[in-house]
Amino acid sequence: MMFSPELVNQPFGDPGLFVDFNFERRALLFDLGDLGALAPRKLLRVSDVFVSHTHMDHFVGFDQMLRLCLGRPTSIRLFGPPGFAAQVEHKLAAYTWNLVENYAADFFVEAWEVDQRWQATGVRLRSRRRFRSEPLPPRHCPDGVLADEAGFRVRAAFLDHGIPCLGFALEEKVRVNVWKSRLAELGLAVGPWLKQLKDAALGGAPDGTPVRVPLAGDTGERVFTLGALKAAVLQFVPGETICYVTDVAYTPDNVRRISALAAGASQLFIEATFLDEDGQHAASKMHLTARQAGSIARLAGAKRVVPFHFSPRYEQREADLRRELEAARAAAPSQPG
Repeated sequence: MMFSPELVNQPFGDPGLFVDFNFERRALLFDLGDLGALAPRKLLRVSDVFVSHTHMDHFVGFDQMLRLCLGRPTSIRLFGPPGFAAQVEHKLAAYTWNLVENYAADFFVEAWEVDQRWQATGVRLRSRRRFRSEPLPPRHCPDGVLADEAGFRVRAAFLDHGIPCLGFALEEKVRVNVWKSRLAELGLAVGPWLKQLKDAALGGAPDGTPVRVPLAGDTGERVFTLGALKAAVLQFVPGETICYVTDVAYTPDNVRRISALAAGASQLFIEATFLDEDGQHAASKMHLTARQAGSIARLAGAKRVVPFHFSPRYEQREADLRRELEAARAAAPSQPG
């Protein structure tokens, strides 16, 4: 798989999902709660952050990331619901930046917010300009696709938590696997050229494109066409989907939208905040019970389900939350009334 996802905190801690790239020094982050559990070297790999909403336990980590990145030649793109860009601006405006020009590198942030018509508006905020707002050209995000790159896309859905809240699906596009046994049969070396080969294949380069390939044992190189290498050493398989959903009420519309977003997901990270015995309390807080989360996972056909965002009231009953979710996955699916 192209990605390795892991919860930022234990399931009773702040929500957040860190998704590492397996083949390059890059990562994505879903939500910005307490980031203390993430090593700085991991945080510095984050290129894009997708924020469901800005309740404190989903956004308090922005300052930690900012402090780590200041003075470094890097940038971060952030995406969030309506009003998000202004909230990022206000976060930055809360500090005094009179000496920030002394940093050698011009760290900057891009903050994008989307409305329910999937119109995105954004601003760029540069350290050398003391994080004064620079408007970016607005853009449309068809079908909720916030980011679309050669190997993956990130799709969002609007959900209801009493406020607009975004759920996310990280969709790997067609995956390219390498037959290492065939490399050996052809006497070809393993190395960085394979990533370039995959990128060319995924990017739609012409089959006649020449590719210089090092031979095993450092004995020289051969030139193949891209088409010949695709046929000989590559396998194209459907990509996988990682879905992240938290802080949602159990309503028919939310269930429908989550089920569509997570349809067939390889991994579904979904909140299971309360036990079903506290269903009325869950409804008043606009969170899911473990039973409701399991029912949604079944409707979506998710292959693996990882529950999180457990209420502290169950610190001695974590096993009960997990059992309730799995029982609902195994039962006939139910719909909210």
